[in-house]
Amino acid sequence: MSCSGCPVTCARSLADLLWQPALLRRWAGVAVAGSVIAACEGSEAPTVTPTASEVQSYYEYEGDLSVEMSGNVARVVVVIGRDEYRMGGRVWAMASPYIFLFSSATQGVFQDFSGLGGVRVIVQYPDESILAQALLERGELSDVTWQMALNITGNARIQGTESPGFMRDLIRYGEEHTEFNYNPQYIQFP
Repeated sequence: MSCSGCPVTCARSLADLLWQPALLRRWAGVAVAGSVIAACEGSEAPTVTPTASEVQSYYEYEGDLSVEMSGNVARVVVVIGRDEYRMGGRVWAMASPYIFLFSSATQGVFQDFSGLGGVRVIVQYPDESILAQALLERGELSDVTWQMALNITGNARIQGTESPGFMRDLIRYGEEHTEFNYNPQYIQFP
């Protein structure tokens, strides 16, 4: 391949041109200026913290679900009956907060409200005995890890009853990405 000598059409000449010290400093200055401008533009957007009712509108659940705000953290409380716990047992109880956390509802509320710092899901009985809880902080998941979380949760929801390994996968993923707590009274380890 021959080069006409034009730095725009010849990749080799362009690379040589860009690595000249004077031009390298100029390109570095442009890159830094661009980063500063982008950062300044990003900081002008107001941070918006949702209300409890705004957060609750994202979640679809046929049972008892309520939301409270504690500073900039949404506290999602899901009430389950003791019969539901008996059917699923320890593994289901441990996985239950992650089913709500790793959902399109949580992803959407994080995307729509820049001031939301985290979502804590608390799963409890009607008498307010807590089975399990987990806190997912803003920024913990990237676009790629959000997709993984949604896939793992989907598998657990669809196939978890027949194949408990999917529920265990969800628990492992949740424990890697959240602050969690399980009530030892209900979740006993062998």
